[in-house]
Amino acid sequence: MVASPFGKRSVMSKSRVITLCLILAIVLAAAGGAWLAGQGIVSPAEAAARTAPPTPSPILVPVEKRVLSSEIVTRGTARFGTPLAIALAPSLLKSNSAELITTLPLVNTQIKEGDVVFTASGRPVLALQGKAPAYRDFTPGTSGDDVRQLEQALQRLGFDPGEVDGVYDNKTGAGVAAWYRAKGFEPFGPTPEQQAKARVLEAALGDAIKNKLLATTAAAGAELAVKNARTKASLGERTAKADVSTKIADQALIALDPKSLQMARIAADAKVSIAQAAVESAKLEGEVAVRSAVEAQKVAQFDVQLTGEREQQARAEWQNTVRKIGVSVPLDELVFVPVLPVRVEQVMGVVGSSSNGPILSVTDNQIVIDSSLPLDKAALVKPGMEVSIDEPSLGLKAQGVVDQVAATPGTRGVDGYHFYFAVRVAETPTQLQGFSLRLTLPIKSTAGAVLAVPVSALSLAADGTSRVQVSKDGALNYVTVEPGMAAEGFVEVKPKSGSLEPGQMVVIGNDFIESLNRAEKQP
Repeated sequence: MVASPFGKRSVMSKSRVITLCLILAIVLAAAGGAWLAGQGIVSPAEAAARTAPPTPSPILVPVEKRVLSSEIVTRGTARFGTPLAIALAPSLLKSNSAELITTLPLVNTQIKEGDVVFTASGRPVLALQGKAPAYRDFTPGTSGDDVRQLEQALQRLGFDPGEVDGVYDNKTGAGVAAWYRAKGFEPFGPTPEQQAKARVLEAALGDAIKNKLLATTAAAGAELAVKNARTKASLGERTAKADVSTKIADQALIALDPKSLQMARIAADAKVSIAQAAVESAKLEGEVAVRSAVEAQKVAQFDVQLTGEREQQARAEWQNTVRKIGVSVPLDELVFVPVLPVRVEQVMGVVGSSSNGPILSVTDNQIVIDSSLPLDKAALVKPGMEVSIDEPSLGLKAQGVVDQVAATPGTRGVDGYHFYFAVRVAETPTQLQGFSLRLTLPIKSTAGAVLAVPVSALSLAADGTSRVQVSKDGALNYVTVEPGMAAEGFVEVKPKSGSLEPGQMVVIGNDFIESLNRAEKQP
């Protein structure tokens, strides 16, 4: 077989086409590589232009008119006031001192003045506002500042205690009785022991009165006996003297009679002597009788005095006991709380258990924030300073005042490098207790709005004066200023040369760094 010349020529043409295509592709690839390489080649002038620093331009901010204040910012935890434990002291009016708790309030219960806090053995324990604690039973006849405190509380509640004079009288007892009944309880009246004691003292008073009457009667008889003795003594003496006179007369008659015998005269003389002796005897006997009667009278008068004193003592004891027989307030039925209303913080007692020991604790409704101050800041904070309270993450805001600052560091649970201080929170509907809050205390403030510029706008001149650079009509000029208070990144300025007005633009730097950043981002 003979090959066709046309078939061989066709094969050769295809090979040439393929070769030409390959050469063309190689040329194109070389041209592309050369172009890319050319893009990476930078001339020295172009490189210098690219690496040269950008032209700086000033950063301007306006002069402001504002109030400047420095402040302390710290944190604290909110709580209610310091808990006050409530316990019962035994009453001397009650024979059973171990009472059982019968009802208790719930935590967070609000207790107002005059309310029943809880009950023990079915009797109420009532709350009144007062600084002094109750320390004794209130019974008719007692007096003192604690009684005045009770009267003032009754007056506030609308139960008339009579004159507020610190004396528990029948009017005070009537006010107490009305208060108890308004709360659904019977007032505490006389005990059987009080009534029995009153009866015994009443009988003793009767005996004392009887003894005084007997002594008074005996004293009256003794007085009559003295008069009788004196009368008898006087009569006996006069009788004896009359007998002497008679005997003397007889003696004279015998002496005048010449017929009388010597013996008769001697007898007459003897009778006169005997009669005169009888006078002395009668006088002495009368004196003895009178003296005895007077001594008996003295004894009777002393007995009257003694029985009278016993009667007075018995009457006083009886009256004192009777005065106490009335409406009373037992010690274990009343608690005085410094501030009311209060809330129940914690209940320690159990219904049915003994009322001994703390039963519950209460706090006032005042929110207090416990916080601390570093040593170098504590001296700047004083009680009464206003405090801004907030917590941005929770949206809480409130106002308060500094309530107290500890005198020494390391108290109330803070370390020795801090001073404890407390903030009293103003009334707010927001529940703050238990939250950690931010406290801001302004320490110093300008009297009003002042010219202020950012601290970075202030610079020092060669002569040591302060100045700011002001932009006006495209030109920058320095204005000498007197700096004042600095706070919140601003400083108060007063122009000393030139003028400075709110809204004027002052230089705080330049945008060199920003220009570099922009240059680095350029291709």
